[in-house]
Amino acid sequence: MRYWDSSALLPLLIQEETTNVMSKILAADPSLLVWWGSAVECASALCRLEREGNSDADGVSAALERLAVLRAGWHEVQPSDMVRENAVRLLRAHDLRAADVLQLAAAVVASEGHPHSLPFVCLDARLRRAADREGFPVEPARLR
Repeated sequence: MRYWDSSALLPLLIQEETTNVMSKILAADPSLLVWWGSAVECASALCRLEREGNSDADGVSAALERLAVLRAGWHEVQPSDMVRENAVRLLRAHDLRAADVLQLAAAVVASEGHPHSLPFVCLDARLRRAADREGFPVEPARLR
């Protein structure tokens, strides 16, 4: 099982430069572990693409349907005091925004304190650095 950040889920929903790489990672291990808020983050990104004219309404609707299919089969790290406490600690250690630090905190909780045991799939450079510093094996190994 791998932990998937929203930045890595998005190319599974809409065609992007990294879609093939993310699809291969998913095919190798179809068990998705995500933060509870990932569905909202993905929907927000898709709607922003539509508002900015980078996707049409049909494309976004299809992507939201793909999101619903993925969500039906993924495992979620639920909101908890442990996630919140880890998030506050991680804010002191890393230059991350609230949603990103919640992603990382959820992965820390999911790894049960053993980040080296849980691959962290992410495309966001800042979050990748933080996950690496926390000891997660970050995938994909190389970006573009």
